[in-house]
Amino acid sequence: MIELINVTKVYKIGVHEVVALKNVNLKVESGEFIVIMGPSGSGKSTLLYLIGCLDKPTRGKVLIEGLDISKLSERQLTELRRDKIGFIFQQYYLIPTLTALENVELPMVFKGLPKAKRERRAEELLEMVGLKEKKDRKPNELSGGEQQRVAIARALANNPDILLCDEPTGNLDTKSGKIVMDIIKRLNVEEGVTVVLVTHNPFLCDYADRVIKIRDGVVYAD
Repeated sequence: MIELINVTKVYKIGVHEVVALKNVNLKVESGEFIVIMGPSGSGKSTLLYLIGCLDKPTRGKVLIEGLDISKLSERQLTELRRDKIGFIFQQYYLIPTLTALENVELPMVFKGLPKAKRERRAEELLEMVGLKEKKDRKPNELSGGEQQRVAIARALANNPDILLCDEPTGNLDTKSGKIVMDIIKRLNVEEGVTVVLVTHNPFLCDYADRVIKIRDGVVYAD
């Protein structure tokens, strides 16, 4: 499903170079739930963005279902993200002027699905995360935990095979965080969605099949 081969990522800041990842090798099988643990600045978010085709490696290969992302055009990368990958971030990134239903519909608009099909699918997803009765509310009318559940529903709109989560409980209290993680785990177990989650929170490791530890851009435990 996902493979990184000798991946190095270097960012240039003025005349200086910052090495975010160093010769990382990683393989994630279909249906696995992987937690990547590391402190701030360890390179874990950079790793997630490479897997999510939001960036390309400086050296090495990132393969998604056998496709080398460095060889794909911007349009092909956009289509890969749209059709194969769902994203959940610490910040919910909901559109404030849209209702919960409209936020969930948005990825399907970009895919060109007809309105009736979009609405039906969005309602099904909001029901799955326990928010169907709040489909007409805007983000500022929802709690943080509810907004994150809307973000999960939106991430699932186009039936992704891979779900990438960047500190998905970082802005939530313990109770809301557990609800969110239980939903993500259920998707993994019942739907077979491959989950890659980055965090510095050790309690989230209990949900994982594997825990990968990264520090200073180097994977030192798997």
